[in-house]
Amino acid sequence: MRTYDTIQVGDGTTFSRTISAADVRAFADVSGDHNPIHLDEAAAAETPFGRPIVHGVFLLAVLSKVLAHDYPGAGSVAVSLSCKFLRPVPVGSEVTVEVRVEEKIERFGHIRVKAWIYGEGRKMAAAGEAVLVPPRTAA
Repeated sequence: MRTYDTIQVGDGTTFSRTISAADVRAFADVSGDHNPIHLDEAAAAETPFGRPIVHGVFLLAVLSKVLAHDYPGAGSVAVSLSCKFLRPVPVGSEVTVEVRVEEKIERFGHIRVKAWIYGEGRKMAAAGEAVLVPPRTAA
């Protein structure tokens, strides 16, 4: 885990995982978003995407995991998050989340990170930024 004092501009990490149909079903059940474009092969086949796609907010949940667990780590609190969804991620794809520290905001003890989420073929699926309160001291 990093603390505000040990974090440097340019620091960051990457994390990859495959998002399965079972993952998407579980997310739909937890969130209540049962849009057929995410869950129904036949319905999704009739869309421009041709197959089920991962919920965009599920991608942000993977980003949340990275910020809360990988970098800066446990004890971090998100203050804001903004994101643009650039292309769909088909269910069953590997996604890679990358975060990099862009700024330390000394006045508030916050950091601003840029975030990128890559999907199938390592094509950028989402991009944005977050402001976080990182831990002040190691746990």
